[in-house]
Amino acid sequence: MTTSPEQIQQYAEAAEAAAPVWRAASADVRASWLRAAADALDANVDELVAIADEETRLGETRLRGEVARTTGQLRLFATVVEEGSYLELIVDDADAAATPPRPELRRMLTGVGPVAVFSASNFPFAFSVAGGDTASALAAGNPVIVKAHSGHPRLSERTAAIVAEALVGAGAPEGSFALVEGREAGNALVRHPVIQAAGFTGSVAGGRALFDLASARPDPIPFYGELGSVNPVVLTPAAVAERGETLATGLVGSFTLGVGQFCTKPGVVFVPRGAGFEDLVATHVTDAAGGPLLTDRITAAFPVGIGHLEADPSVAVLGYGAPAAEGSARPVVLTTDAAAVADRPATLLEECFGPVTLLVRYDSEDDLVAALRAVPGSLTATLHSEDSDDVADVLAVLERRAGRVLFAGWPTGVAVTWSQHHGGPWPATTSLHTSVGATAIRRFLRPVVFQDAPERLLPEPLRDASLAALPHRRNGVLQVP
Repeated sequence: MTTSPEQIQQYAEAAEAAAPVWRAASADVRASWLRAAADALDANVDELVAIADEETRLGETRLRGEVARTTGQLRLFATVVEEGSYLELIVDDADAAATPPRPELRRMLTGVGPVAVFSASNFPFAFSVAGGDTASALAAGNPVIVKAHSGHPRLSERTAAIVAEALVGAGAPEGSFALVEGREAGNALVRHPVIQAAGFTGSVAGGRALFDLASARPDPIPFYGELGSVNPVVLTPAAVAERGETLATGLVGSFTLGVGQFCTKPGVVFVPRGAGFEDLVATHVTDAAGGPLLTDRITAAFPVGIGHLEADPSVAVLGYGAPAAEGSARPVVLTTDAAAVADRPATLLEECFGPVTLLVRYDSEDDLVAALRAVPGSLTATLHSEDSDDVADVLAVLERRAGRVLFAGWPTGVAVTWSQHHGGPWPATTSLHTSVGATAIRRFLRPVVFQDAPERLLPEPLRDASLAALPHRRNGVLQVP
């Protein structure tokens, strides 16, 4: 199903009319709208999970947890709106004695206007219709038009209906939320002059195409895309010697979680040659279960991606997981060496979506660092080391390659918190911003300064009575109520 150009125009006009109402809404009101959407999704969780399981085959346990994460995100952003520091309120009082004389300046962040959000396939709730992009865009004070993912169309339609009804029922204006379907509709949405920013989670090819559309507009808009990521992991010899069994178990569990379809899957793991880690992984992967992949397109692409890796002369199969049913993906662990990665990163470090990971043997720290420098930008980087290790040079490279650096555990699993960052250098994302956590709201805000404005014409947060209760900076000094 494809949404018609006429329907897109209707949604856009309604969103444009709703935008000033969202921007002007008080913190309490806007937060109540977000909580109303969360409450409505929770109230319909049984229906939504049943539809999602039919379309994605992710299972009830995973899907119920994802609904809880989704509604938790909406409630987190309600708290962000109420707390107020996201506005970045700054006041410089007038000073006639300054050189040159200084006028009164009051600065804040405000919503950009209607936002387009593109749903992801691998998280049908948390990164989909009512996911983090939608929650943060609404919290910033912007109407949202979502482009549904073709992998779960019925779920998208039902989720959108619940959210739209909940928002209007809580007092938000008509036009606050809408859903379009079809690739052409998505392209048209990015090009539409009413849309002022877009959020996307998906493939490098799809994201790059939309990024180019957004940049080629007569009035280019920011495009916040989360794209491909191999999420490098480094194991030191001391770490393998101290806890190799635990690390092997953790790796297998992480790269097969969700049948390898997490954007933070550890796709390339640097291991010391001859430390015995490969044998441990080969033992543990044998019983690892695969399963059906999310869409026919992903299912078809998985063996092709494996084939590209296996075609490299340095690559060998270390082991397979448990046999999978026809049409399902079987876990596989591949091996190569650091010199090959440094020489052919375009081949060996291409993301392969599904239950596969590549172990890269290194002989020395120089060998390791040279290969790490070839790793493309990623969402995460993980370092498993011991206190006795000098890992300063390795850590310096990892910090440049990823937005989140882990020193324990595995990257699959992204906590939704105030401090979280889910982004990284290209191709992980198209920007410096996060798509998870409280600061994701920053993507859909723009600064505006009011100079010598009469009090009655200032936005409510910039008036002195409001500033007394909000975090702000005055004449360079941070003021915390």
